[in-house]
Amino acid sequence: MTSGRALLLIADIGGYTEYMSTHRMSLAHAEVNTARLLDRVVDAAGGFDLIEIEGDAAFLSRRADGLEAEAAVAEVVRAAAAMHRAFHVERKYVATNLCPCNGCAQADNLKLKFVAHVGEVATQTIRQRRKLVGIDVILVHRLLKNPVHVPEYVLLSEDLYRTGEAALPEAVQEITHELDGIGEVRAYFVDVGDLDSSEEPLPEPTLWARLGRTAQVAGTGLPYMLGLRRRRAETVIP
Repeated sequence: MTSGRALLLIADIGGYTEYMSTHRMSLAHAEVNTARLLDRVVDAAGGFDLIEIEGDAAFLSRRADGLEAEAAVAEVVRAAAAMHRAFHVERKYVATNLCPCNGCAQADNLKLKFVAHVGEVATQTIRQRRKLVGIDVILVHRLLKNPVHVPEYVLLSEDLYRTGEAALPEAVQEITHELDGIGEVRAYFVDVGDLDSSEEPLPEPTLWARLGRTAQVAGTGLPYMLGLRRRRAETVIP
């Protein structure tokens, strides 16, 4: 087991519970679409390593040893903006494919939010899978349950925020809430939309792209419909 300081980031798809339908085809397509969205999000998180897919969320980290204080917040801002844009590009492709089921048609209701923290973690390798453990890992997961009122946001722990608050837009808001088993904490959030400096509009899917995505989701979703493949487990908060 090794230990060190790490920058922890969770990208969580909001609206997932409402999105998942009890109809078999809709459920299968929702599962496939959520997996594609998470794939695009993880691919856009340059500099961060994927630790685990946790249901409808991706848990990522990068070493913070030697990372300058203000650079930690700047890295979260950069990654969140890139992941948010990638999510919305893919969401548009999903929502505009030609399948009429709820798992495809309702994808437009999905949102993406982030929580981030910096702290000490220990690394365990179990059956060739790397896992992070420690109180700071628990804290960043507990931050997912919060009173933030905007649908898409980046929420920073106080420890992380204080290292580089100048890297954030001015429209930062503070919240105070009670974390189970940890106590009262302060955290700071900003609307993700305020982080994307790109002026380019999201690309519009072509008809051929829509047809391709329709065929892809139908084929990939078939094992779920036939019960040959299980749904991913719901996110477990430590």
